[in-house]
Amino acid sequence: MNRRNRRGTRRQLVSIVGLSFTIGALTATHLIDRPQAAVGHTSTTSEPSPIATAGYTSTLEEKHLSMPIAGVKRAQLRDTFDDARAAGRRHDALDIMAPRGTEVRAVEDGTIRKLFTSKAGGLTIYEFDPTETFSYYYAHLDRYAPGLAEGQQVTRGELLGYVGSTGDASPDAPHLHFAIARLDASKAWWKGDAINPYPLLAK
Repeated sequence: MNRRNRRGTRRQLVSIVGLSFTIGALTATHLIDRPQAAVGHTSTTSEPSPIATAGYTSTLEEKHLSMPIAGVKRAQLRDTFDDARAAGRRHDALDIMAPRGTEVRAVEDGTIRKLFTSKAGGLTIYEFDPTETFSYYYAHLDRYAPGLAEGQQVTRGELLGYVGSTGDASPDAPHLHFAIARLDASKAWWKGDAINPYPLLAK
């Protein structure tokens, strides 16, 4: 091989090595800068479905939450947390069947953080626990207890409202849609990581 050919070959090798390094650097930068899916991330829409988490149940177990519907026995509950719902989403809540007008009561001491009417949940209540770590969500209510207001302090067993079928619930199947969420740092009532209420209430 003459000197001119050797120089041409050397320049080609340098170009190939340089191109490979550039591609590798760009790939690494993309992988580092790409946002990662965070556990517990929720959208900021009006009422997003919280993402399920397996943790934080031990603290809730120590609270010994009371039954949110008067007269319902623990053995009557059915775990509906993983049931499929529209658009491929998970239920992330416990449906407790009861006659319309049955009393709905606070599962523990707390604060009424939000009274809200939504297309899906109908007439709803968001109650925060005393430490503002957890939110208790009561939905499809027929009506609120007289005088119930946002910011009100409530005690375990206090009357909050009555079972109904508002929102997207079937009129022929009144029930309480009850959900628990671990609040994030913002303490926003519409955000949180869903925790299955069934094992906490069925014991």
